[in-house]
Amino acid sequence: MRIAIYNNDIDNSNAIKQSLCALLVENNLIIDNEKPDIVITVGGDGTLLGAFKHYVDRIDDIRFVGLHTGHLGFYTDWLSSELVELVMSLKHDNGQRVTYPLLDMTVIYNTNEAKHFLALNEAAIKQPMGTLVADIFLGDKLFERFRGDGIAVATPSGSTAYNKANGGAVLHPKLSAIQMSEIASINNRVFRTLGSPLVVPEGQKIIVKPKSDNFLVMYDQSDIKDASISELRFQVAKKQVHFAAYRHVDFWQRVHRAFINDIDN
Repeated sequence: MRIAIYNNDIDNSNAIKQSLCALLVENNLIIDNEKPDIVITVGGDGTLLGAFKHYVDRIDDIRFVGLHTGHLGFYTDWLSSELVELVMSLKHDNGQRVTYPLLDMTVIYNTNEAKHFLALNEAAIKQPMGTLVADIFLGDKLFERFRGDGIAVATPSGSTAYNKANGGAVLHPKLSAIQMSEIASINNRVFRTLGSPLVVPEGQKIIVKPKSDNFLVMYDQSDIKDASISELRFQVAKKQVHFAAYRHVDFWQRVHRAFINDIDN
């Protein structure tokens, strides 16, 4: 089994990486950052998103393990004080995994060129100045004309991020679906949208055709600055992300840990 370590540039993370490398070598585990079977991220959720982007072309073949060095992360299961326990889990690995859905975003340019992108959390279309105007299609049927600050489309695991701030629901990752939420939509007697988040199942597309200029497209930690976009298509991706399930924290436990204080009896 080949193991990669992907860390942020914080001094503490670098020190933990060095300790982890020493333990892996001591236990005859192979460190391979080019073609790993498992990627250990050292940092937080942002670091794991960076690792996902870095290894996205090999997403079918790898599993992620998150080791956090600061506040508890949503995707990170291990503490920096548990390096020995983590390495022992790696030594006794039998391929166990937990799988989450991903977002497939297809960008269509005015030249009819199409590019595909995968997102672990979400994608968003935003208008920095003025109002975003966009036609929203569900499948091939026009559903509404949106006016407002923007639109976000999230995976179930990403539903606790920007989507939640927009009033979206928290979806369990066993639901193979994506969710569209509106960012400060304009609703009055002249302009009207549904105003509620939409949950779309696997096999159905959300198509957004912007009518405005100078909008931004972002996905996870990346952005697309090219203004010559004619439409964007979103659907549940055929590919999935895999996490090594040595002691993978239950999704609802993650939600509780991230957003709710302990309740005093």
